[in-house]
Amino acid sequence: MIADTARFETTMAKFDEANAADPNREIFEGRAYPKEMLYAHRMSKMLEKFAPDASEVVQLAARSQHICRWKIPRDNYPMDMNGYKRWRTTLYKFHGDIAGDIMREQGYDDDMIIRLQAILRKEKLKTNPETQLLEDVVDLVFLQHYLDDFVGKFSHYKEEILLGILRKTWKKMSEKGHDAALKLDYTPEMLAVVQKALAGA
Repeated sequence: MIADTARFETTMAKFDEANAADPNREIFEGRAYPKEMLYAHRMSKMLEKFAPDASEVVQLAARSQHICRWKIPRDNYPMDMNGYKRWRTTLYKFHGDIAGDIMREQGYDDDMIIRLQAILRKEKLKTNPETQLLEDVVDLVFLQHYLDDFVGKFSHYKEEILLGILRKTWKKMSEKGHDAALKLDYTPEMLAVVQKALAGA
């Protein structure tokens, strides 16, 4: 239940306004969108489909999951696993700080902001239902909208590395998330990749 509908809608619009500044564009259904704004709306749409009764804070977290991500590009960090982890850790705080500032401007209290920031940091995955819900939605959006590009981008890696990444993604999801993932609208090629990964999980 939304405590204050006007405040919630204004905050979501402010998140969109921030993401609309993304200089990167993604073509979807013949139209160019700011990349992170398109991602944010895909997150909200998937959350509504997967968990229509999601709490207000999870709805806000889904919309701000990648807020202004282009400002801290991956290549700012070493292109190894340690560099990747540092980048992700920095982003967790960065997204939480931006979303928190916007929420505070719209009158949300510190408790709500701290709760959202913990969800964005993926704290207590598997034990915090709100963190788990966001993780499920993140993974469902990835599988539905970005798996094809991901496989193409990393096709120069050994197949086992790609399958290993998919298996790690699967392990982070709940059983409900697994059920939803198996019902996504994959291309035949991507379905085969998913099935191959799960066969060795």
